[in-house]
Amino acid sequence: MRKYYLDNLKSFIILLLLPYHAAMSWNTWGEPNYIFFEGNKLLSSIVVLINPYFMPLLFLIAGITTNLALQKRTTTQYILERCKRLLLPFILGTVFLMPAMTYLAAIFNYGYKAEGLIQHYLIFFTKFTDLTGADGGFSVGQFWFLIYLFIISLLSISIIQVQKKIMPRLKSHIPLPGICFLGLPLPFLHELLSISGKSLAAYTYLFLIGYYIFSDEHTVDKIKKYKWTFLFIGMSAAILNTYLFIWSDTPYPFLNGLAKWIAEWFMLLALLGIGKEYLSSNGRIARYLSRRSFTFYTWHFIWLVLFQYLMSGIFRNHILLLYLLPLILSYLATFLCCEISIKIHLP
Repeated sequence: MRKYYLDNLKSFIILLLLPYHAAMSWNTWGEPNYIFFEGNKLLSSIVVLINPYFMPLLFLIAGITTNLALQKRTTTQYILERCKRLLLPFILGTVFLMPAMTYLAAIFNYGYKAEGLIQHYLIFFTKFTDLTGADGGFSVGQFWFLIYLFIISLLSISIIQVQKKIMPRLKSHIPLPGICFLGLPLPFLHELLSISGKSLAAYTYLFLIGYYIFSDEHTVDKIKKYKWTFLFIGMSAAILNTYLFIWSDTPYPFLNGLAKWIAEWFMLLALLGIGKEYLSSNGRIARYLSRRSFTFYTWHFIWLVLFQYLMSGIFRNHILLLYLLPLILSYLATFLCCEISIKIHLP
């Protein structure tokens, strides 16, 4: 049986990407961005508040849904489906969308002079710097998630097949304290196999515990009973992490790291529990968003970069308008692209 709350949680997180990426244009820690204006603590706080847990949740959900998928698909069918839904959009997005995004970024950030986008294609595929794309160099941009998930899916399916041959899968009736302790490895995994702060090891761990542990509805039901407690702990830690990272004049690296880890794990538990309790419907809006979630992910960033670029000269001194108007227009344009993509059967 399909777990609709997972679809709805995934849709919610993907919709959150636009305000998150829009706020990155004002980050205060100097991270390169396609469009960068100036540091703003309030907008930076949006990024730091949700950063610890919103992408980890997608990998956890992917592990759970893989468990469901393998109940009705063969391994070969699953791999082919991953190629179609992840690898193909990754290739198409990197080849056709990323050069345009980095072209605008280089013009905006560095006053880049080129004869046009076509010429920039040659530069894009030959210029390798920090891989952010903010200087016009090669980048996979937001499509890192697709290639990470593709690699993790193939790696995990291999682990699952070996496990099935060696020993049967054990029932995952873990007591609540044991569920809480499952988050302990995460701080030690974050630096392993990490590219630009995105750890392949940590995301693989989340995928696998999603498959083996959180695919069991008894486990999620235990979480659901304490969802508000987990939300209080997780959000308190997220606020503390934001304060220490953005607003505090004195650095507290250990406390900052501890708060970020607590926010990550307990917000994952809280969102799963809240999702199970309140987001299990499969109404018209839920079906609409679920069907378009991956397509939305593909198209959202190019529109945001374009609208921020176009409006920067008009609203440069009006931060609120410069944040909100490109955001609203990007939602409209992205959903329009979703409809067109569905009509012409783009992946």
